[in-house]
Amino acid sequence: MFTSSDFNIDVSKQATVNKVLNNMVAAGQIRRLSKGRFYKPKMSEFGELQPDTFQMVKDLIEKNGKPTGYITGFTIFNKYALTTQVPAALQIGVRKDKKPIVRGAYRIYFVSQPNIITKENIPVLQLLDCLRFFKSIPDTMPDQACRRLIAIFKELDDKQLLSAKKLVLKYNPASIALLGAILENACSGGDISILFKAINHQSTYKLGISEEVLPNGKKWHIL
Repeated sequence: MFTSSDFNIDVSKQATVNKVLNNMVAAGQIRRLSKGRFYKPKMSEFGELQPDTFQMVKDLIEKNGKPTGYITGFTIFNKYALTTQVPAALQIGVRKDKKPIVRGAYRIYFVSQPNIITKENIPVLQLLDCLRFFKSIPDTMPDQACRRLIAIFKELDDKQLLSAKKLVLKYNPASIALLGAILENACSGGDISILFKAINHQSTYKLGISEEVLPNGKKWHIL
């Protein structure tokens, strides 16, 4: 993806570049993704390919080389095999919520992320978002999704697990409870007392996960 400002030209010639790009769009040589943003289409044996997801939203999640947001939601559900459904919309985690926008064939939604976003913690935030939006995972039964999440958390190293326990404290209580239950079930030996103290023990969290998959669910008030 590129814009007219990516060309190393004199500012006085900017209008000419814009005109050339618009002519190239009309001729079918390039495509307009959104106002002022273009890409050169690539072809496969099945037809024209859409731009890479990261390239499509790069300007929305990165500024001067530093992350300002990250791809989350349905795209991550698919990435971690929590669902096979191909997303028709994109979700982006950002510090401050924004109004949805349309870009290409996608409608892009923004979800508020209360934690500071860094390159190092984005993979953990994406996983925690799977807990946060657990009930929104499409075409998957709760037990199936929970089994997959348990398997994913088993693969995390100690540093990532520690990060998850710290970051989740700014999430909703249901996310904290689900992480605590998963870690107690899948990663025995780690201290999860901070998570147990953080949840409201007068509340229950109806996630539809069976005792067979999450034997300690009731302890964490998960039904």
